[in-house]
Amino acid sequence: MPTVHVYQQDSYLKELEASVVAVDGNQVILDRTIIHPNSGGVAHDSGLIMVNGEQYRIVDAMHKRDSDDVIHVLDRNPQVKPGDRVRVILDWDRRYRLMRLHTASHIMAGIAYSKYNALVTGGDIQPDYARDDYNLTAGGEELRRIFSEIVAEANEVVKRGIEVKVYWMPREEALRIPGIVKLAEREPPPGDKWRIVEIPGVDVQADGGPHVANTREVGEIVMQKIENRGRNKKRIYFTVKP
Repeated sequence: MPTVHVYQQDSYLKELEASVVAVDGNQVILDRTIIHPNSGGVAHDSGLIMVNGEQYRIVDAMHKRDSDDVIHVLDRNPQVKPGDRVRVILDWDRRYRLMRLHTASHIMAGIAYSKYNALVTGGDIQPDYARDDYNLTAGGEELRRIFSEIVAEANEVVKRGIEVKVYWMPREEALRIPGIVKLAEREPPPGDKWRIVEIPGVDVQADGGPHVANTREVGEIVMQKIENRGRNKKRIYFTVKP
């Protein structure tokens, strides 16, 4: 059985008991985890694995190739074997920053899609900042005006305190929703059932990462800079602050 991604059900769970499935040097696979791997443009979580009176820092996390298993990369080789029970402790401060920025990104993507028919062509969410690329054609002051409007409207959405809904939907049903995949030049995700993240009236996307439960938790979205990366690739850097 592949790793159960518990954070997809509860992004606020900070500790978890799990069983070791496999060990290879400093890489450990568990039967379940609250650690989000580096995927979907969102940086990996960090934290600790506690076992047999020892603690090991999780310095990286990634999907095993062609699998839903999550590889937890530790700071050193652990003294564990398959079947051992461990406690996973999440670095909550890092996770919560990622959650706030991730939800902010979805709000902005929903506004960009509805107002400018713009799709995301790439992105990167780190704990301290995020960047998103859009297939906009505008440049110069017009581009700055567009991004400024997107951020201003996104901050109004944040203040409204909208519940962020997470649910699963059959793939064929999800594909009938306009804009369910807002990533340009990207195939829809695999699987018969998709995890949907919806901010009612603002955005709905197929997405596997952690999010805040209410838009108010995002705080204030602050545009840091914009870049013209090509004819159909306009980049915005932003952060969030309380």
